[in-house]
Formats: sequence, structure tokens, C-alpha cells
Amino acid sequence: MIGSGKVVGIILIVLGAILLVVGGVWLFSEEITAGGRVLGLLLGLLVLAPIIGVGAYLLRQGSVEQTQFATVQQEKKLLNMVLTQGQVTIAEMVPELNVPRESVEDMIRSVVGKQLFSGAIDWKRGILYSVESQKLVGEQKCPNCGGDLRFAGKGLIVCPYCGSEVFLTKRAAASTAAEPAAKPVETPGA
Repeated sequence: MIGSGKVVGIILIVLGAILLVVGGVWLFSEEITAGGRVLGLLLGLLVLAPIIGVGAYLLRQGSVEQTQFATVQQEKKLLNMVLTQGQVTIAEMVPELNVPRESVEDMIRSVVGKQLFSGAIDWKRGILYSVESQKLVGEQKCPNCGGDLRFAGKGLIVCPYCGSEVFLTKRAAASTAAEPAAKPVETPGA
């Protein structure tokens, strides 16, 4: 369960604090010598410090896990928007995702970097296009302007006319790398 470490961490911290208080009350209420109190306090801290420390660690990790899960959910929502609508602007995503434009752009870069997004991005106009990567490999036409696409690197195709960047999944990028290079166009009379 997401964030369950947070709950376990809180339980351990509370348990450690209760045992510390109970042990302190017992040490100072009984007729115990000063040396016995110091020894009891040291032994109590030796046992309780790891419990409280593990609780604090789990509390922190649970919070980090919840934050990461929220980010993944936002990225999933972004991908679903592009997939279901076919094309969507960054300006439309901002209110839908309820995050600033810079965060949406970072999410786009993140899903591209994770090879989860297969489509085209026109950064100038702020439009994302959902395009099947295999279709792009076969047709090699820009979904934005219809111009011929040029391979710019593994997994990336750039339109020389409008500047749109088309990102391919690993499978599509591998198939484009396996294709022979395009033959140069011969001019008449040469």
C-alpha cells in the first residue's frame, strides 16, 4: 500500500516515546541509586533509539513514496489526455493537471525520457500529438505540417519545416535503426 511506511513509522515513534516516558517514570519513582538510574537510562536509550530511528526513517520514506506516486499519477493523466484526445496543448494541460506550465513541460520531458510517450511535440506552439510510432516509421510524415521527417538520433525524428520533435518508443527506434539509409535523390542530367 502506498505510504504504509509512513503509518508504521508513526506507530514506532509513538511506541518508542511511550516506552521512554514509562521507563523514565519507573526509574525516578522507585528507590533506585543514582548509578542504577544512569544505567537504566542508558539501556533504555540503547533499546529505544533504534526503534525511534527506524520509525523516523519509515515516516520519511513513506512521505517520499507518496510524493513519487502522485508524480506518477500526474504523468499517467498527461499521457492519457494525449492518447484520448489525439492532440492537446500544454495550455490545456495546465488547468487539468493543476500545476504550473513549467511542471507540465518537465512531466513531458520525463515521460519522453522514460520512453513512455510516442508521438510528436511542437514546442513552439505547445502542442502534443499522439501518433503511433510504427505509423510514423512507415509514413515518415510530420503530424503537424505533413512535411517529410528526418531522423535526428536514436528515438528522435525532427521535422525540418516546422521544428516538431517526434519521439519513438524503443521498439520503433530499433526498427528505424535497422532500416537502410535513404538513397540520395539523383538530379536529372547528372
